[in-house]
Amino acid sequence: MNRRNFFAGAATAVAATTVSRVAMAALPEPVMQSSTATAPPLAPPNGRPYNPVVTLNGWTLPWRMNAGVKEFHLVAEPVVREMAPGFKVNMWGYNGQSPGPTIEVVEGDRVRIYVTNKLPEHTTVHWHGQRLPNGMDGVGGITQPHIPPGKTFVYEFTARRPGTFMYHPHADEMVQMAMGMMGFWVTHPKESHPLIEPVQRDFCFLLGSFDVEPGSATPKVNTMTDFNIWSFNSRVFPGIDTLNVRRGDRVRIRVGNLTMTNHPIHIHGHEFEVTGTDGGPVPRTARWPEVSVDVAVGQMRQMEFIADEEGDWSLHCHKAHHTMGPMGHEVPTMIGVDHKGVAEKIRKLVPDYMVMGDKGMADMGGMEMPIPDNTMPMMTGAGPFGSAEMGGMFTLLKVRRDQKPGDYKDPGWFKHPAGTVAREVPGAAVPPTTRNAPSQDNSNNTDATVRKPSGAHNH
Repeated sequence: MNRRNFFAGAATAVAATTVSRVAMAALPEPVMQSSTATAPPLAPPNGRPYNPVVTLNGWTLPWRMNAGVKEFHLVAEPVVREMAPGFKVNMWGYNGQSPGPTIEVVEGDRVRIYVTNKLPEHTTVHWHGQRLPNGMDGVGGITQPHIPPGKTFVYEFTARRPGTFMYHPHADEMVQMAMGMMGFWVTHPKESHPLIEPVQRDFCFLLGSFDVEPGSATPKVNTMTDFNIWSFNSRVFPGIDTLNVRRGDRVRIRVGNLTMTNHPIHIHGHEFEVTGTDGGPVPRTARWPEVSVDVAVGQMRQMEFIADEEGDWSLHCHKAHHTMGPMGHEVPTMIGVDHKGVAEKIRKLVPDYMVMGDKGMADMGGMEMPIPDNTMPMMTGAGPFGSAEMGGMFTLLKVRRDQKPGDYKDPGWFKHPAGTVAREVPGAAVPPTTRNAPSQDNSNNTDATVRKPSGAHNH
């Protein structure tokens, strides 16, 4: 893909509601991307300068300048997203991916976005959090006609305020967003801003949730709560790229949530401040140090910190089930149950039967249990010390003193200085603690005396 190579397409009839002067204009050729790797930041080739973002496991959509207007071309279409190596899901997205490409502009830019619909049903695009004319807000049937399959609409407005925003359909939302239709939008400040500091590293990603039954490839769109695939930019650990920074960098991480539940995003080893929301920069008097921030449904949170501690630091959702792969919601708890004898009998009928959960679920991380094709293991990933026992919304912030400015390559595993890794205490092994179930004998209950304010006593 040549991300800067734009050609004027043939004159195309454009179904437009309010921008009639461009209704028959030649469209910019849509740029497509299928790679799941994190693309380097796209340095602006023209227009106002800005410090570009890095979209985790994603990319920034190029544009062309046309008489001072930045023109983009989004294509809504079915896509196949590889959420982790060997695990592919049928989704709907934009320009070959889900989420769609990040759109970057500068405060005050006039933008024109062509949207071509290659879905089997109509759609629209809502520019979440933007100040714009009502007819450009993208709510099908309310502020505009729906975009029929095979048609192209155009949106045009001025990026009026800096900040972090999102885009997604406002047409058959339950289906289209459940299928992955969403993307990031960043409006950079046009000049020095009292509440927006320059940073050396600027990352962004969207939180996603899907219900994909083991062995299948298409999400169940009617699911409301029991999702089993949790993702950063439609990738799941260990398929999520790491955030690689230089020690001493000021780092900004922008996170948007278009799932059906909240996500407490937690960073190890550093404290940060929430410096922005989808409503704009946060006043300095309203900031405080945090290590976790709850990103609610439909919200964006912008975190900033100085990466001054070297190491491989976890960055994840703190809801434990969201850092795991597909799992059954009706599985009984078997901790403490000795069912080896039963297991041996079952194996005579089912040779591949495995005992699970009697000592906890950690063994799942290393099991080579047969699973259906195109199914994510529940716990996976490995580090320098063994199984990571993670999945879903989990990755690493890698801080290195020798990471060059602007270098986003993975530096490999951290080499710990001698004596700085938790280690075994020499001595005899200690067996696991076991406890008997509490007694149900109530014959020795203690007689409780209650003193009333009046001085009387009740037993």
